[in-house]
Amino acid sequence: MLSSSRSRDIERRAEYLQAHQCVPPPPSDSSMDRIWFIKDGCGLACVIVTWMLIFYAEFVVVFVMLIPGKDLVYSIINGIIFNALAFLALASHTRAMLTDPGAVPKGNATKEFIESLQLKPGQVVYKCPKCCSIKPERAHHCSVCKRCIRKMDHHCPWVNNCVGENNQKYFVLFTMYIALISLHALIMVCFHFLYCFEEEWLKCSSFSPPSTVILLILLCFEGLLFLIFTAVMFGTQVHSICSDETGIEQLKKEERRWAKKTKWMNMKAVFGHPFSVEWLSPFATPDQGKVDPYQYVV
Repeated sequence: MLSSSRSRDIERRAEYLQAHQCVPPPPSDSSMDRIWFIKDGCGLACVIVTWMLIFYAEFVVVFVMLIPGKDLVYSIINGIIFNALAFLALASHTRAMLTDPGAVPKGNATKEFIESLQLKPGQVVYKCPKCCSIKPERAHHCSVCKRCIRKMDHHCPWVNNCVGENNQKYFVLFTMYIALISLHALIMVCFHFLYCFEEEWLKCSSFSPPSTVILLILLCFEGLLFLIFTAVMFGTQVHSICSDETGIEQLKKEERRWAKKTKWMNMKAVFGHPFSVEWLSPFATPDQGKVDPYQYVV
């Protein structure tokens, strides 16, 4: 972890923290306060663009390639596969966007709370000077979310959220399903071009030949771009999980001060215990177990 006093304030005893420095936020019973949603203009724009591109691909696949096709079985099978993957991608994106990534309670670095931790000799807690929160091991402050996030990997504008301890599974699933539908769309575009070259262009689509070509080329460009981007992101995320080192920790080359586990245990820590088909479901919340997020020995 960073040792600079500008990054973290080490509180070895409760009396080092003055009561007036951190005041806990007033309690609120509003249900809106329990909904995690980042109000960031850039992030919201990226979310809208993401959904529009997915619906564009849906439109071209269904109305340009599958419905006009003569092979009914081919159209039904590929329609089911593409729509199922698109649905899972959108569901994963929604869960990644609306799930609390692991935010530390804001303003909890008060004298009373630190005293309640009953620190033992050799135990310390860290305080974030930006959000006045007790900073757990491996947590980092996000300037967009304005919160400290446990095991923060990075802030992704495409999901308008941080990728952290609680939503990394959904982000990984989102990148995987987008890569799959991109690959599937590219394969169908290639087959459709071959079909149109063999048949008359007026018979292979309900649109005019120039419109069909433009729509297919745009889909091909979109699919190729998203396939490369999401496949690389999926690979880096899986590598990060297996090595148990977040993107920020790799970038900052932070000293490893946590227990080393096997790659399989690291995968289960993110996707849940035990291994099951629920690993592939954005609707299943992983069971990550219980840990003490505040106290550790230095």
